[in-house]
Amino acid sequence: MELNVHGKQINVGDALRTHVEDKIEDLNQKYFNHATFATVTFSKEGHGKPKTRAHISIQMGKNIMVVADATNQDPYASFEAAADKVGKQMRRYKRKLRDHHERQENNPDNEIIKARDYILAAAPEQNDTPDAEAPDDPLIVAEMTKDIETISVSEAVMRLDLSGENFLVFFNAKNQSLNVIHRREDGNIGWIDPENGSK
Repeated sequence: MELNVHGKQINVGDALRTHVEDKIEDLNQKYFNHATFATVTFSKEGHGKPKTRAHISIQMGKNIMVVADATNQDPYASFEAAADKVGKQMRRYKRKLRDHHERQENNPDNEIIKARDYILAAAPEQNDTPDAEAPDDPLIVAEMTKDIETISVSEAVMRLDLSGENFLVFFNAKNQSLNVIHRREDGNIGWIDPENGSK
């Protein structure tokens, strides 16, 4: 497994780096042992007495990311809290992750649709640009490719939970329709299954 440990406006010393490497490797060995790469980023947040935010991202298989964050005054404590979240997620979905990995190995030609993912800049407030006219089209800040896979609803929910994202677009394996699941403000998962959304 490839592991990158780095800091944003914070120096990650050898002792912390070694601690992170050992813990991430332990998590991989304990729960899955098929992680391809992981990234751990430490960053400072706040003013006065800034806290350290630890962000962990681990790729567990094709198109499956496990992501967790935690913040604490101590970088070791923030990392341990984020690692605990990762461990709980991996433990919860251990069987499904293993099943997914086996399916991918047995069926490498699983149909995946490529889609474009755009991040659009928010329109400025009226009084922010008094002398300039607002553009008709929003500014595209970033553009990347996303895979839209054919998976079950339960696997889609698992991926949404692991990734920490707010929504996921997928083809429903049961009826081949384009579906969306999203995280609601009440903490539950919403599921959009169009009646005529088949491929």
